[in-house]
Amino acid sequence: MTGGTVTDIGIVGLGVISRQYLETLAGAASVRVAAVADLDTARAEEAAAQLPGCRALTTDELAADPQIRAVLNLTIPAAHAEVALSAIAHGKDVYGEKPLAATFADAARVTDAAAAAGVRVGGAPDTVLGTGVQTARAAIDEGLIGRPVSASAMWISAGHESWHPQPDFYYREGGGPLLDMGPYYVTSLVQLLGPVAAVSGAASRSRDERVIGSGPRAGERIGVEVDTHLTGILHHASGALSTVTMSFDGVRSTAAPIEVHGVEGSLLVPDPNNFAGDVQLHPRGGQWRTLEPSAGYADSGRGIGLIDFVAGDARASGAMALHVLEIMTALAASAASGVRESLTTTVERPSLVPLTPAEVWRSL
Repeated sequence: MTGGTVTDIGIVGLGVISRQYLETLAGAASVRVAAVADLDTARAEEAAAQLPGCRALTTDELAADPQIRAVLNLTIPAAHAEVALSAIAHGKDVYGEKPLAATFADAARVTDAAAAAGVRVGGAPDTVLGTGVQTARAAIDEGLIGRPVSASAMWISAGHESWHPQPDFYYREGGGPLLDMGPYYVTSLVQLLGPVAAVSGAASRSRDERVIGSGPRAGERIGVEVDTHLTGILHHASGALSTVTMSFDGVRSTAAPIEVHGVEGSLLVPDPNNFAGDVQLHPRGGQWRTLEPSAGYADSGRGIGLIDFVAGDARASGAMALHVLEIMTALAASAASGVRESLTTTVERPSLVPLTPAEVWRSL
């Protein structure tokens, strides 16, 4: 990463997740939030008033504004492709929340349009660039567990309607536990073990309605249009096998978020929905021990992937987001058909993030 240049960005979508992005971006020297847009114009005006030099615009105005160099797309999944394509059509780089789009076909349209326009696409999750997953990857790359053979990823919850006041989109196309939480885990597995060549999946749905548990709509019933429990096998190109379980139909699990096993040892990887956490190693013939952080952006938050992207490193790339989305949609297709699905995309593992303290990455 190199310092000295400030990139003016525009943010489209000012929901709950935008607060975390703004906390990270506000302290970064390389980016400046120059404009914001939201369907709720009052919310956009309120956000703009809290940011020096920021303007509240419509989505179309922001996409066309010549000052804006890159667009941060924090809309709901169903709008991801439309917002991204508009920004690309105006010659802007785009970095979006996960998933890249609600469908693989739409995500491919985004990456194809960007390639044709000569602009770049990046996408969350960037939690994998923190010290948790990056330290685990460094351990694997250093051979501390020998040849990786397998991994498992587990996330179990009763569903987001218990806490989210507007949970509808979690239960529509582009939602569900796989597309909502799966990107953290699947991206981590690709970071750790490399791209996936084929998948096999199975899925179920416990009920057709959910009840909102908080906010002004508490007690309201909403329809469920997607599977709410999915388990699958990822066949990595390296020969390693990963098992994945993502569910809105349980309550809680004591399983490690991610385990990686090699012929010479095993790793426990912290929750990839967070940036940090203890990585534990059990070498053959040894005992569990906690590894000191050895790689990753330290003390980072959502938005570090955009800072990395703006700097040109782009470890949270559109190619990664597209590959991860194909893995997940192929798992869903396999669950529906009962047939193993081969993938059409692949991606190179991005370079390891050197251990970078907050005072360093904020100044770059």
